[in-house]
Amino acid sequence: MTKNEKVLISGASVGGPALAYFLHHSGYDVTVVERASARRTGGLAVGFSDPVFDVLAEMNILDQLRAHDTKMGSTAVVDTNGTEIGQLPTETFSGVLEVPKRELTRLLHKITADDVEYVFDDSITKLTQHPSGVSVEFENRPDEEFDLVFGADGLHSKVRRLAFAESAITVSHLGISTGCFTTDNYLGLNHSSVLRPIDGTAVLLFNDNEPDQLNVSLSFRTDSPYLDRSTRDEQEEAVRAAFAGHEWEVPRLLKVMPDAGDWYFFSCCQVNADTWSSGRVALVGDAGYCAAPTSGRGTSQALLGARTLARALAASSGDYETAFAVYEAEMRPYVAASQEKGRLAAAQISGHTDAATKLQELEG
Repeated sequence: MTKNEKVLISGASVGGPALAYFLHHSGYDVTVVERASARRTGGLAVGFSDPVFDVLAEMNILDQLRAHDTKMGSTAVVDTNGTEIGQLPTETFSGVLEVPKRELTRLLHKITADDVEYVFDDSITKLTQHPSGVSVEFENRPDEEFDLVFGADGLHSKVRRLAFAESAITVSHLGISTGCFTTDNYLGLNHSSVLRPIDGTAVLLFNDNEPDQLNVSLSFRTDSPYLDRSTRDEQEEAVRAAFAGHEWEVPRLLKVMPDAGDWYFFSCCQVNADTWSSGRVALVGDAGYCAAPTSGRGTSQALLGARTLARALAASSGDYETAFAVYEAEMRPYVAASQEKGRLAAAQISGHTDAATKLQELEG
């Protein structure tokens, strides 16, 4: 019997279900709690490249994901008038394989649903550690004892706030925020994208697996991530202010923006932590080491981190202190490279002229 076998994971997006999968197959009794009322079906497409294919293959979902490949082509870079001035290779945004995020989360839930207890529409409110485990209080569910608790609950992780000293965690804003939505594919894009970066803003338009749908991403400079917690009206007003006076397709996009039913807003931030564990509690993915969406590696980090942590626990027979140390030692080099890429890409969008060269050197 594995020591410390009863575990709780907060977060049912990517890192949480992936960790649940690997822990279950190592003999753990796993519960996943998620504050959303059901499995999340939104989010932008996610890209994969080595070494993540090995993780997907181990979970037996790689071939199924390939069936949903967006097959994106290169990205045309245009000037303020829409005239093409360059091309970015497919891998810049899509990796070697890109799929809609909803397909990844669907498959992760499918391969764990029969073996893992999922608790939706609930969240952790208090964690009390003691020598033999962790006492967990929930918003709705009765209090329960667990041997280990894992936070896979994203950038604004509640587990991190409850279990870690504030001084040990730094959440850094990278200077840009983004509003996303979809509209009719009036440009007729076909598995392709157009990027217009200028004056600290970026307009990215692309079409993937839905032929009649145009994905819109409007990025602009911001001083902090405060807009993430603002109302949609406030977020849209900030977008309009940032793109006021812009030409090309921008006026049309701003006009249809309020009608979009799938509005999504986020700021580019990174999480840097002195340690990813505190006693019997550990962090996975964005909760512990967010690299920012501009890195293109957030999903990869979550999957790699989940498998690395589960393997470390299995190898140590549940000796969590040893396992957590091994987990960090193995993951930190990859995380450091991802975060550097995220910073440089954000700086490029913000208008720092030397960032593009440094980013090319890093990827080369």
